[in-house]
This record gives sequence, C-alpha cells and structure tokens, in this order.
Amino acid sequence: YAFHMLPSGLVNTECISIVGSGVVVHLPSFFEELEDLEKQGLDCDGRLFISDRCHLVFDFHQIVDGLKEGELGRGSIGTTKKGIGPAYSSKASRSGLRVHHLYHFEEFERRLRTIVEARHKRYGDFEYDVEAELQRYRQLADRLRPFVIDSVEYLHKELAGGKRILVEGANALMLDIDFGTYPYVTSSNTGIGGVCTGLGIPPSKIGEVIGVAKAYTTRVGGGPFPSELTDDVGQKLRDVGAEYGVTTGRPRRCGWLDLVVLRYSNMINGYTSINLTKLDVLDVFDTIKVAVSYTINGKEVTSFPASLEDLETATVNYVSLPGWKENISKCRSFDELPENCKAYVRFIERDLGVPVKWIGVGAGREEMIAM
Repeated sequence: YAFHMLPSGLVNTECISIVGSGVVVHLPSFFEELEDLEKQGLDCDGRLFISDRCHLVFDFHQIVDGLKEGELGRGSIGTTKKGIGPAYSSKASRSGLRVHHLYHFEEFERRLRTIVEARHKRYGDFEYDVEAELQRYRQLADRLRPFVIDSVEYLHKELAGGKRILVEGANALMLDIDFGTYPYVTSSNTGIGGVCTGLGIPPSKIGEVIGVAKAYTTRVGGGPFPSELTDDVGQKLRDVGAEYGVTTGRPRRCGWLDLVVLRYSNMINGYTSINLTKLDVLDVFDTIKVAVSYTINGKEVTSFPASLEDLETATVNYVSLPGWKENISKCRSFDELPENCKAYVRFIERDLGVPVKWIGVGAGREEMIAM
C-alpha cells in the first residue's frame, strides 16, 4: 500500500485511524488515496476519521507552491508542489479555511473568495476557477461529513477509557520547521512537539517515543546532506533500497548513517527505543561507514549546527566497520544475525544510549526482528 496523507495504521483492521488537527488536507487527494486503498482490498469503512480543525489545501495553494519555487530560482527548496507550505502560510496568517468551515458554507465561500483575491494580488492573474471550486467543495462537504469528528474530544475519551494511541509522524526531525535544516524543511513541527500541537494531547500523556531510523541516511529534495554519497556506492544504496519517493517518484539522495543527525534527533525527541529499518540493504557492502562527527573551521562538532553555511564547509568524520556480506532477510532473531551485523547495531546503541528494539531485515511485515 502507498500512503501519502492517510495514516498507515489503516492496514490494521482493528485500528481506528484519525487525521489530526495539525494536518493540512487536500480533500480530492484524500478521497483518491482512500479509493486506491479500497481498490486494493483494504476495508476502511468506519475506521477513518478527520479532525474538524484540519486546515484545507486548495488547488490554488498548489499553483502558488510552484510559483514560489520559480521565484526562488537556484535557491529553490525542492518542494513536492502539493500546496503544503502555502496552506500552512494561510494558517499562520489566520486566513486559512478549516474543515468545519465547510458546514457553514456562506462563510466558507466568503473566506475562499477573499484568500484567492489576495493570492492574485500577490502572484498575478494565474488561472483558477473559483466558481468551479466552490461547486466542487459543496459536493466534497457532503461526502466528507461521515468522516468528520471533534478529534480532541474523541482522543481524550479514548485515553480516559484506557485505549492505546500510536501517533505516526509523517516526516523526520530534520524537516521540522524549527529544528530541521531550515529553510529546507516542511512547514510544521515533525518532532515530538507535533504530538501536542497537532493532536491536542498533553505531554503528560506521552509514553514511549520510538525513533524510526534507516540503517543508512536518505533525503528527498534540496538541502544539506553531509554524509551524501554521489558515487557508485550511493547509487547502490538507492537501487538495493528502492529509494524513490512515494509521493513524487523522485530518486532519494542516499548516504551512510549519520550519527550526528541521530544524536541531535534523540536530544530533541527523547527516544525510548529505536526501530532500525532496512538493515538488509547493507548486506552487499564489504565496508560500512558511519558518520560520527563533523570538522567545521578546524573544530570537531558532534551536534548538528544551525548554519547551513557552516555545513557547506564541514568535513565528515567516519568510522569504518566491516560488512557481513550475507543475506539477513531470513533472520528472525538477533542471535541469527552475522557477528559483524550485530556489531553494527550495538555500535549505534552505544553511541545513542538508546536500545534498538526492532530491526527491519526486509520489505515484508514479517521481516522484522523484535529484540
């Protein structure tokens, strides 16, 4: 299954999935993705809900996304052009529209006309049919109604009833608007703070924090990537790991595992355990390198710097570990892994001070070692 906007928890038929208040939603894409999943045999009926506080992404946001990238020229961020940034800009400027506005349609229409007019003043007379959009959203409002809930009340009732909530983050910390590689970031908080701000769950209710990390490093789009490999090794990681973006199809940039980034992410998110995925991709390498620090202006740095200008001059310091050159996809326990493979996992654990509790050794759901 390919998930873009919808929670991947839908694959579990006993799981109720909610698109939380902090998500910006393009409703046509919401229904397209839902239809695609159902065509593949996934029954989502009665198991998917959306917060009435979600902000809406419109087609004009996507148009503006492309226009903004064009303005940036060589300094473009590498956005997916899905309208995410402009939608969050509307939210931050308090001119956005939320799901609940659909059910007060006169107000919805007034606000939509106002925001489109403002975007025309800013970007010129781009092609956009407001009347057609209003007609489409009248229909979408009716179709969406069974999915809409007050997610804050719902989640707190479930917590009070002893239910367990698993929160899925869509992006890693380095795309966080505050702590990521700004400005090459997304437009929301992708770290642990997003649980509170995006769902309305208080910090006191957060239990385990599971850091999901590949056994190597990848990135889509522009931005700094100190351990990136632009040689045959990087291409091999891409090919073996099938590293192509689900949303865009763009080839992901690949490189060795960067413990500077993982340490920084752990400092902010406070991981209680690590799920180390795609370890099997490293089966083919004689030697595996791990980035452990940077040298910037002659000084060793072990935490991720804020300045992209500093990162551009950084030299990456690696530790080289022996590969295992064995197929680990059939291993179902830690003891079954080759010794060099186990040493790689333990090296990561010692550096982070966080236990690795799960290891992905293949693409299948069953190809996961629980420690």
